[in-house]
Amino acid sequence: MLVSTSKRKVLPTALTIAGSDSGGGAGIQADLKTFAVMGVHGMSAITSITAQNTREVRAIYDLPPEMVYAQIEVVFEDLGVDAAKTGMLSNSDIIRVVAKAVDRFGFPLVVDPVMIAKSGAPLLREDAVETLIRELVPRATVITPNRMEAEKITGLRIASVRDAREAARVIVEELGAKAAVVKGGHLEGELSVDVLYYNGEYHEFKARRINRVTDHGTGCAFSAAIAAGLAKGRGVVEAVRVAKEFITMAVDYGLEIGGGHGPVNPVAWVMTPAERYNVLVELEKALEILRENSRYIVDLIPEVQTNIVMALPKPYARTPLDVAGVPGRIGRFKDRIVIPGKPEFGASRHMARAVLTAMEYDPEVRAAANIRYDKDVEDAVNKLGLTWSYYDRREEPEEVRRVEGATIPWGVRTAIERVGGRVPDVIYDYGAHGKEPITKIFGRTAVEVAEKMVEIGRQITRT
Repeated sequence: MLVSTSKRKVLPTALTIAGSDSGGGAGIQADLKTFAVMGVHGMSAITSITAQNTREVRAIYDLPPEMVYAQIEVVFEDLGVDAAKTGMLSNSDIIRVVAKAVDRFGFPLVVDPVMIAKSGAPLLREDAVETLIRELVPRATVITPNRMEAEKITGLRIASVRDAREAARVIVEELGAKAAVVKGGHLEGELSVDVLYYNGEYHEFKARRINRVTDHGTGCAFSAAIAAGLAKGRGVVEAVRVAKEFITMAVDYGLEIGGGHGPVNPVAWVMTPAERYNVLVELEKALEILRENSRYIVDLIPEVQTNIVMALPKPYARTPLDVAGVPGRIGRFKDRIVIPGKPEFGASRHMARAVLTAMEYDPEVRAAANIRYDKDVEDAVNKLGLTWSYYDRREEPEEVRRVEGATIPWGVRTAIERVGGRVPDVIYDYGAHGKEPITKIFGRTAVEVAEKMVEIGRQITRT
């Protein structure tokens, strides 16, 4: 085994030995995204170039085996390889040079035994399956077959978690892998259960089953996440556990693009917490604007009080829990506004529903606030040149009225469609018996909404 001559090490390094997906959803593209968000430096040894999208694999060009080996060798010699993973290996000659590289360089290896693309196209030649079993499985630190791949490797029929456990055991104890994860994505049941067999013990990793077609690249990203964990020094069980959490999120927030199976979204792992932080910071800035201009805002507070909210961006905003607002709402005391606490997610159901509905028409409109409605507000909106629409609860269909929480989404949709499907700056809710009339202000950010509120208040004061 050779030792890397690399002297500088800022981040752990991980290598993907796999095919290129021109659609960017799987292969080295998915692997490198995964490495980046998991905190390791990603490197690549391309085995094949595919012309593919979300619907088909149109063409495949395999690189010469010596070129595959050269890519592995050159990055190892300079950058080092703390862990590697394989994806599409295509033919027996490529598999053999990868096995040779593992023996020579001695890095931990995660084997994703890619055999068939999500579109159904074969990615491993039939005569290479035995080569993979003979040459690569015994060199695997972890191997991650799905149900069909595990059946092909073991010859067993897998229809349950119990079958998956037996297949994982056979791959380790009879075929020589150190650890095997038989994935549960293609098994039946409410939960997706991945079975790990390692050091004579079984471990099960469960997640809710996600029925979405944003699963292109699932196996690639999952195995890459395990490799990243190993590169960072995690043990096998911990690396698989974190990878399971990671891939569940990546599928759940997958990208609905293309006409077939949309790609998983590895970036969700870092984007979700980052965007939550950004939203809270933006709301704090907006609240400071309202505090500084309290004299213009105080008379805009309705009887039901005011809230200002901002949602996570698409595709992360789905429910009111993905929208932050002020807990307890913004009230008034004498001649000043009262903000009872710092913004938090899930603090406003009503305004959250309004902004989530607006985002169906324009994903860039992520913030909203409510103020009082009267003739003075209408005049101010008109003088400022803000766009507006309205909804009248007397027009609300009975079937909508009977559903808890359905009125505001219905009203916002009605108002937006009334002006051709564009989200206006302002939507008036004319109210009903026992329901106070309200003005809803929309904008791209909470700061933009706060500034509109101040301008409306100033205009009323001038008048």
